[in-house]
Amino acid sequence: MNDIIYAGKHLITYSVSTHAHSSWEFIYCTSGEGQLIHNDGCIPYKTGDMLLIPPMVYHRNESGTGFTNIHLNMVDPSLNLAQPAVIHDDANHFLLDAVSAIFYHFSSEPGKQTILLSAYANLFMALIGTYLFAPVQNPVVEEIASYIIRNYPDENLELDQYLRTLPFNYDYLRKLFKQDFGVTPHRFLSDTRLQAAAERLGRCDESGANITEISHLCGYREPLYFSKIFRKKFGLSPSQYQERIRRERAALPDAHSVKIQPDA
Repeated sequence: MNDIIYAGKHLITYSVSTHAHSSWEFIYCTSGEGQLIHNDGCIPYKTGDMLLIPPMVYHRNESGTGFTNIHLNMVDPSLNLAQPAVIHDDANHFLLDAVSAIFYHFSSEPGKQTILLSAYANLFMALIGTYLFAPVQNPVVEEIASYIIRNYPDENLELDQYLRTLPFNYDYLRKLFKQDFGVTPHRFLSDTRLQAAAERLGRCDESGANITEISHLCGYREPLYFSKIFRKKFGLSPSQYQERIRRERAALPDAHSVKIQPDA
């Protein structure tokens, strides 16, 4: 069971004093770079890296240029690491999507997001295992995933038609894909589109795109259908999600540096 007991963010930070946690700590560097210093060594990290820190390992963070991050604390994750480690997110930013969703739902009203938090925690740990052990993926499965990632914005994408062009039985392909990714190709397509939409909604004030435009950019012909499945996945309509992101940003202190106190 993967229980999330805390999720938070650091604004631009230059050092974090030596401390330890009784739980696992996961730190995703969202910008900048630095180094994690612990008893047995030093691990450099940069934007897109995630640090995995076992319980009761004393460590500190140092950076000459500053860093920002999202950090999580969990109990009972199924990891067999005695020392801190670093893993690297890929071009699809699946790890960033997962930790962002966890932070969002953890910050929601207490008790209302328990089911979603549990689901994201399990997804997060599955991703960690994938990045840590990097199993060799079936080439045809990799080809399908790559095709989906390249083409998900296309409203006219016919995934079934593409799958049937491959020299394998249709049901066999779906089974192979689910073995590697834990979901069917169609669910993978839907999740990819919705994660991309959530990211665009979070940046809509910068891009100027409205919800209808975002739905089309992420492969949805019908904005109403997009709103329906977005709510089903995230528990909020696109406009509610957008407003929640605005409120969270407005609540951040207007400062360039935040002093981080060591944990008690």
